[in-house]
Amino acid sequence: MAGLVDGYRNVPSNFMVQTFSQKSTTDEVLSGHELSGKRFLVTGASSGLGIETCRALVASGAHVVGTVRDFAKAKSNTESVVEASSSSGGSFSLVTLDLASLESVRRCADELLEEGTCFDGIIANAGVMATPFGHTEDGFETQFGTNHLGHFLLINRLVPLLRSPARVVLLSSLAHRFSDVDLDDPNFADSKYDAGVAYARSKTATILFAVEFDRRHRDAGIRATAVHPGAIMDTDLARHMDEAAFQAMMDNANNASGDNPLVLKTIPQGAATSVWAAVVAPADRVGGVYCEDCSVAPVRDDEELVGVRSYALDAERARKLWAVSEQMVGETF
Repeated sequence: MAGLVDGYRNVPSNFMVQTFSQKSTTDEVLSGHELSGKRFLVTGASSGLGIETCRALVASGAHVVGTVRDFAKAKSNTESVVEASSSSGGSFSLVTLDLASLESVRRCADELLEEGTCFDGIIANAGVMATPFGHTEDGFETQFGTNHLGHFLLINRLVPLLRSPARVVLLSSLAHRFSDVDLDDPNFADSKYDAGVAYARSKTATILFAVEFDRRHRDAGIRATAVHPGAIMDTDLARHMDEAAFQAMMDNANNASGDNPLVLKTIPQGAATSVWAAVVAPADRVGGVYCEDCSVAPVRDDEELVGVRSYALDAERARKLWAVSEQMVGETF
């Protein structure tokens, strides 16, 4: 007899949470999960992890809305997602969104709110990495503005469309281990810019956002978690780094990583933790925490490249970042 497990229909009542690993893929994680009737929003749907995340969800019967900056380019890049939907009963559509423009974020959110169709989950997959020093349309440092503030505004505006039980999954990175957020100088106005530090700060902000969002909404059945997809070469995220620079980054990280060297993942392996956190893992297990390799990561403040730094889960730090973020985007939630 079919029962309910963590809010997902058509899952046997005796279903047990399966253990996955660093090598698990999206299809392995979602095997046996029927997502017919479920609806997800995935940002950054036109490349790499975004395409695979959408494909895996649609292949399990979900209805997926993907956000993209370049609509024409996205149409050709997402043919595999459309193909998957043709045989699964799911569906896939695209909306335009530029996270580096608050005007674009508001326009996208307003369009979705006007349509009024609810979501069971949002996967904040889009992001930029190691960009040259620059600013978003609204004057924010590019990585902090795109990776954190754009998603902060979008997700908070879409809360009315999140139906309980719902998940918000925010893609972070092990790079958060290299820097806490700087609440006094988020735009590098008074400090020398470093692309790696800026990326690390934006990904710490992502985790802190998940912590505070989860605190605010868990009583309403809406949970948030941050995830690290792993080290993946074959995505657009590293487009500001050539192959030699990426390999040098890997080598430097491995030299400092002790017993836990970085291992490159495939795209289906990289997207697995996102769909695991959005669909498979129990809400109380992943709400307000940081996950990697399809499991909840331990808190570690040593030099190993695994786990989450304690400052990224600090509740008071998360509340302060929320207040700073509201001030920066000009809206209170």
